[in-house]
Amino acid sequence: MKRWMVFLAILAMVASIITGCGSKQTSGNSASEAKTIKIGIDLELSGGVAAFGSSALDGAKLAVKEINAKGGVLGKQLELAIADNASKAEESTRAIQKLISDDKVVAVIGAATSGNTLAASTVAMEKKIPLITPSGTATKVTVDERTGKVKDYIFRTCFIDPFQGTVMGNFAAKDLKAKTAAIYIDSSSDYSKGLAKSFEEQFTKNGGQIVTKESYQQKDTDFKAVLTRIKDKNPDVIYVPGYYEEVGKIIKQGREMGITVPFLGGDGWDAPQMFEIAGNEALNNTFFSNHYSSEDTSPEVQKFVENFKKEYNKVPDGFAVLGYDSVQLIAEAIKNAGSAEPTKIKDALAQIKNFKTVSGTISYNETHDPIKSAVIIEYKDGKQSFKTKVNP
Repeated sequence: MKRWMVFLAILAMVASIITGCGSKQTSGNSASEAKTIKIGIDLELSGGVAAFGSSALDGAKLAVKEINAKGGVLGKQLELAIADNASKAEESTRAIQKLISDDKVVAVIGAATSGNTLAASTVAMEKKIPLITPSGTATKVTVDERTGKVKDYIFRTCFIDPFQGTVMGNFAAKDLKAKTAAIYIDSSSDYSKGLAKSFEEQFTKNGGQIVTKESYQQKDTDFKAVLTRIKDKNPDVIYVPGYYEEVGKIIKQGREMGITVPFLGGDGWDAPQMFEIAGNEALNNTFFSNHYSSEDTSPEVQKFVENFKKEYNKVPDGFAVLGYDSVQLIAEAIKNAGSAEPTKIKDALAQIKNFKTVSGTISYNETHDPIKSAVIIEYKDGKQSFKTKVNP
């Protein structure tokens, strides 16, 4: 009898050990057992708008460095897994697939543009991994335009296109006292078309008249024929809501043709390459809406600018700020959730309220858009100059 009982006891112990090993192996593969918390980066690090992605990555790296220096999140260090989407939608899809399947990230930051974010968002939704774009401003980034439903895993750090288009419509009519405007859009870009639509609505609402609407496509290099037609219409301002590579050439060629009226645009103008492409003199009397200005005197902005300059020896642009803020938002969500599980991060992001970032205080609305201010910046004498801040 005793020998039988001893045999049972040994059998129970073996079963317990086997069960224990099995449990440990399962949980050891989960985010909660990992030594670090991996965040994916799907950004434009090469290609046509590489300046945007590179700046956002610089900001993200600085945020991770600062957070880890303070002990990390939930006692773990943050780690970035980086993938270059080459400024192409199809590559953005491949990049996020790699980050999720190979690098096992718990959340993804990217992409910098609306079109590349839309491509990545399909994968993020399918795999149930939260994605936060630093600068994808098109409304359909977070809302499915076919169904009208919010994409529950998709968020953004920036304001949306209708807001910055409206801001510039008001600025043209009220600050510049413009009565007429020409609109010159990138017809291959949802971002450009979205800004143009809201600008036109607000400018005409203020009594202004759109005298002509023209278009170009990315990679175009000669804009003189269209600029000639615009010049013949004699508008008070020209709104060009595109990305810096083409916009810089448009402004340069416009000035060479004797167009002296203000050119206006959006955050796609925010790149050091604008000075190289257009030239300092041509950029005088041009204005664009943006997410921040390094000349803003708020303590959050000045501390960030100081730390960024110490790290990279240059003044941060708006994309660097948004990359930095995106990491801070994910870290805050993980902290609030008490977990690095993707679904819990997603739920915690949706609950973010009054969270102070460099680009403003963020509370997410029902469509995962932060309600925050915009600034208007003037290119003047070879540098960016803070013009004004506009609240929602």
